[in-house]
Amino acid sequence: MKAAEIVLREEERAALVRWARAGKTEQRRSLRARLMLDIAQGLSNKEVAQRQRTRAATVSKWRGRFARLRLAGLADEARSGKPRTYGESVERRILQVLDEPPPEGFVRWNGPLLAKRLNDVSSHQIWRVLRKRGISLERRRSWCISTDPCFAQKAADVVGLYLNPPQNAIVL
Repeated sequence: MKAAEIVLREEERAALVRWARAGKTEQRRSLRARLMLDIAQGLSNKEVAQRQRTRAATVSKWRGRFARLRLAGLADEARSGKPRTYGESVERRILQVLDEPPPEGFVRWNGPLLAKRLNDVSSHQIWRVLRKRGISLERRRSWCISTDPCFAQKAADVVGLYLNPPQNAIVL
């Protein structure tokens, strides 16, 4: 069976060169890009494998995938394994609870307290979300605490004056 001939379009060549040269590119993506660039020069699978210090079977695999799917074929396929336990909706729920005041007797939320409140989310997942978002529960403070039951209305009035002051008025 003859190996698929690879002729690169200009934009494909530019993308492959960028992937092969960029210092931040994953090594496996960089290798696949170098393989395709060597194949496009007309080298055989065996020659490319020797040049890139890999197996001819690896070169053959990526040549075939690139011939079928072009650049998209160089991406990793979905892997088997356990599906994600928590989705975006859980992240939103965690963030919503953080906007609520903590339970009676607590000054601030903590991981186990959030897990208890959410009931079906582990504290480990809560910490993952908080780290991802850069949220530190210890540093989370309210800018103003008032015991006045009408405080929200009064604060809204003051903020409203700043945002939309009456004509010829000075807000101090």
